Parts: sequence; C-alpha cells; structure tokens
Amino acid sequence: MKIKDILSPESMIMELKATNKEDAIKEMADLEVATDIVNDGDAFIKSIWDRENESTTGIGGGIAMPHARNKSINKARVLFAKSKEGIDYNSLDGQPVHLFFMITAPAGADNTHLQALALAKLSGLLIDPDLVEKLKATKTPEEVIDLFERAEAKKDEEDKKAAEAKKVKEAAKAEGKADDDDNKPLIVGVTACINGIAHTYMAQEALIKEGKKRGIEVRIETNGSEGVKDKLTPDEIKRAKGVIIASDKKVDMPRFDGKPLVNHPVVDGINKPGELIDDIMDGKADVYHASAADKSEESSNTEKPGVWAGIYKNLMNGISHMLPFVIGGGILMAISFIVENYGGGAKSPAFIFLNNAGNLAFAFMVPVLAAYIAESIGDLPALMPGFVGGYMASIVNGQFQVNVQAHATSPAGFLGGIAAGFIAGYLMVGLKKLFANLPHSIEGMKPMLFYPILGLLFIAAIMFYIINPIFSGINFAITHFLNSMGTGNLVLLTTILAGMMSIDMGGPFNKAAYVFASGAFANDPHSTTAAILMAAVMVGGMVPPFATAIGTTFFKNKYTEEERHAGISNWVLGFSFITEGAIPFAAADPGHVIPSCIIGSAVGGALVGLWHVGVPAPHGGLWVSPLAGNIGGPMHILYYFLATIIGSIVAGLIMSFWKKNVKEDPNE
Repeated sequence: MKIKDILSPESMIMELKATNKEDAIKEMADLEVATDIVNDGDAFIKSIWDRENESTTGIGGGIAMPHARNKSINKARVLFAKSKEGIDYNSLDGQPVHLFFMITAPAGADNTHLQALALAKLSGLLIDPDLVEKLKATKTPEEVIDLFERAEAKKDEEDKKAAEAKKVKEAAKAEGKADDDDNKPLIVGVTACINGIAHTYMAQEALIKEGKKRGIEVRIETNGSEGVKDKLTPDEIKRAKGVIIASDKKVDMPRFDGKPLVNHPVVDGINKPGELIDDIMDGKADVYHASAADKSEESSNTEKPGVWAGIYKNLMNGISHMLPFVIGGGILMAISFIVENYGGGAKSPAFIFLNNAGNLAFAFMVPVLAAYIAESIGDLPALMPGFVGGYMASIVNGQFQVNVQAHATSPAGFLGGIAAGFIAGYLMVGLKKLFANLPHSIEGMKPMLFYPILGLLFIAAIMFYIINPIFSGINFAITHFLNSMGTGNLVLLTTILAGMMSIDMGGPFNKAAYVFASGAFANDPHSTTAAILMAAVMVGGMVPPFATAIGTTFFKNKYTEEERHAGISNWVLGFSFITEGAIPFAAADPGHVIPSCIIGSAVGGALVGLWHVGVPAPHGGLWVSPLAGNIGGPMHILYYFLATIIGSIVAGLIMSFWKKNVKEDPNE
C-alpha cells in the first residue's frame, strides 16, 4: 500500500476556518464523518481528546498529528488540513500549528500490515523540513498528493540502496572482510508511542538521520501498531556505546543492563534527537541497572492501562503460552481415540504412545497458564510461584496433598489456575515493594533467596487453605451441571458461545467463548458435553472467514478488488479455524459484516447443540472432522460439516445482500 492510498482529495481542508484547537478538531472530525471515514462523530472526537489529554500531538515545527484507533472508524485514512495563520495547539515548542495530519485507524488495524506500513512511511517523511515547507505552500489537494508521491519515491529509492548496501556489507563480513561502519560508534534505541501510529516512526527516522549527520550509526527498534519491528540483536546491544529510549509505554528493558541509557518521551526523539545522541556520546547518560527496573515500572512515561485492560492483558499472556499445550496435547489425545476405535483398541502401542504424549502435554496446561499470568504481573520472580500454584490447582489429593479438604475428589482446575496466576503475580509485586528499601549490598539476595522462598511459602499456603477448597467445589459443580444439561439448555449455550466467536473475531468476547469451552474440555477431555462446546466454538469461529469467502466469490459486485483477493485465502483460513481472516472485512465495514457473522455463527452453533455434534479436540477446524465420529458415529462428521456450511451461507448471504454495490470510482 502506497501513501496515496491513505490520502484522498476528499479528506483535505486547504484552509481551516477554525481559529482554536477545539474548533479545529471538530472541523476535521466533521469531514471524517461526512466522507464516511468515521461512523460515530462523538465517539471519535472523544477518542481524539483522550489522546490529547495524555500528551499533545502538536509535535512542534508547525505540525500536529491528532490520531485515534477505535470501532467508530471505518477505514485507515490521513486527513490533511492547513491553517495559514496558524492555530495555538499547545504544541511542545509553543509555536502555532500550520499543518494537521489527522490519522484514523480501525479497531482491527494492528493486523493490517500494509496500512501500518504506509502510515509509518508518511510519518517518517514529515521529518524532512524541506517537504514541510513545500506542503505549507500548496494550494490544491493534488499538489499535496504529488509532493508525497515524489518524497515517497525518493525514500523508496534510498531504502533500496540501503538494503543493497546492507547485503554487500553482510556478504563482506561473511568473507571476513573489515567494514568502515565497524569503526563507527553505534547507538541503539527503542521508539514507541501509546497508539503506535505516527510518533513511533517519526522518532526512529529523526534519530537515524541525526546520527548520519554526525557520522554515528544509529539502530532503532520500533514498537508501533505492527508490534516490534527492526528488533535489536544481542550483538548490536553489546557493541553499542549507549541506548536511547524514546517511548511513552513500557518496553523490554532488562536486555540493556549495564549500558549508558537515556529515557525520554517519544516526542523528544522527534524534536531533540541531537541532544539525546550527545548525552550518550558525551558520557552524560547514567548506566542502567536492570534491578532498578521494578522501581521505575510505573513511571510517568509508561502506559497505564485501565484495571480491566490490565487483567485482560495478563490473562491473555497466560492463555497464549498455554495454547500450544492445549492444542498439541488435545489433538494427539483425540487422534489416539480414533486409533483406539479403529486401529487396535486400548492396548495398541500407537494408542498408548499418542494418548500418553497428549496427556503429558495436557498436564502442563494449567500450570503454564498460571505461571505466565503471574509472570506478566510480577515478572520473572513470579514464574515459579505461578507454576506451583497452577500445579496445585490441576491435581487432586493423592500422592501430594494439595487441599486442606483431604477428601476432595475434583481439582480446582482451570478457574483455580487463573486465580493462582493472579495471586502469585500480585504476591510478587507486594514482596518487591516490601524489599524495595533493602541495602544495595544485599540486592542480589532478593531474586536468589527472598522471592523464591517466600513466594513458594505464601502461594502454597493460599492454595492449600483457601483457593483449592473453594474452586474444587466450584469446578465440580460446573462439570456436573454441563454433563447433566438437557438439549434445550445445550442448544442455548452452544448458540451463545458460537455467536460470541464473531463479535470481535479474536478479541475479548471471542477469547472468552474459546476459554470457556477449552476450560470445560481441559477439566474433562472425555466429556461429551465438553466436546460439543468445542465443536460449537470452532463452527462459530469458522463462519466469518467462510462467509467472506462466499460473499467475495458469488457477489463480486459488493466487494472491492482487494477484498476479492483476500476472500480467496479465507477459504483455507476458514477450513483451519482461523477467524482472523475476516478481520479486514469487519474493520472496513463493521456495521454489515459483524452482525451478519454473529447471526451465521449462532445458527451454526445452534445446529451443533441440536444435533449433539462433538469434536474432542481444542483446535483444527474441519481438518479434525473425523474426530466428530468418535462422539456420535460417522454421521456426525457430516453434521459437523453441515453446521459449518449452513452457518457460513446464512452469514454470507445476509452480509452480501445487505452491502451496497462497490462504486466504480477508484477515489470513492
């Protein structure tokens, strides 16, 4: 995607009427609504102001870059606006703003690589003062686009030459030849802003350019809307004279232990790159010690998520580490059941091997979940208490007595593991605060002695006397309730779970449905009800990509050429239970795509419950369809396909009949 794809004449104001910041934001937002870039003006303006209240987007030099990413935005776009007289925007340099770039990105744009690339490139170009002056003199939207196209072509050529030079340099190094750059001083750094849309890349470009002027090699890692890019290598960090952190959110710091380091807001990377580099080169930077990271974790330059956002982030860290154990172990166990039924019975060596391998992986599921929830909260010292707490939650009293109720017949399970992870994490946060003021001479005793001993002692006591007695009872009650469900209640539950898979296609609702089903499956992999719930969430997750594939194949006039190409790959993604294939469609047209997919997924889920289709595997989509025969016989394989096909057709038809024909004008 080129810069011209996110710029459009219809999204330009060549002379703002506004004379103050509030009116300027309102005037630009009104145009975003009028051109259908934004579907909810009030929500959009609120998100713009939320960002401004964190720190002004008036970055200095007469430029402001207000930006937002949320569900009120239909597509990625950069609105360009000018003010000849200039507007007081509370800019960092105190000067009036003449050029405005209002950047919008849909809620799912983190995964839209091409849009992020174009936004990053545009942000980098605005470092060039020559381009900025020419933009101030433009009279028409066409002149603006032409200037950016020329600047982009020049930058692409420079990047191409730099890439070729890098290849030559690497080849020379492989042959043992010396390189001139090896004699240059090296500075490494990280740039990041809260939304990761513009400032991240502008700071990177500014620091690299300033380094070139001074004959210094500068390597910058970005933590933007695409995640971490240009990741620094251990060798680069080791060789570097110092580190520049220009960030408004938390970055991976322990790797810089022992290095001179300066830590500033991202805007200083844009406006003061020379000062930051001089601080490193002149020896003014303090040496960073990783042991001090905990004390500065909540510094003013660190992003502070809300309570629920923090809980979700920590939970997802545990689940993301747990999933390979669930998927690998669960599918091997499921395959072992096929071998048992059709290939030699329970004494077959193939069954014994596959079943044992699957069970071994599955045994780690809850401990890994708890450990990495804890690690997300309390860093590495919390990992061991989290593991032990999760292990205590996953076993019943037997060889080890893990519950004050010695007669307990059910483990605390998945829910107990989640509780163990959060308790272990916050327990470690408390221990760190308790020992924060110990003399520096015994600093090394904390991670090697105090944290592991006290962390283990407290988590074991809490799990033994409180968590396991409570959650083993809850877990038993939930398992009993699910296994005794009638058809009516089961259909209702499978309908809801499948519908939730399409609400945000990988977000909190989707994850909540999947975690509920996989948690039931983890508690009892042999449960028919758990297998039915797994089938429901897989059908619900397959419907969105299949629905978009159906729409783009049979209703071509309703979709752009780019969407039709994406629709082809969604046939495979749908078959593989990869819901994220539908995200670009949902981000571009959430009002039509998301409701259609929810209805189709709910229909598919209802059929799963009605027909009692069960798939005893936590992932795999239609690839694991033979496993449906393990639950209800060979016909249930067909029912699994039918539930998916019917739900996908319903969603695809609703979506495609609802959408308007695509306009032929390429600028529309």
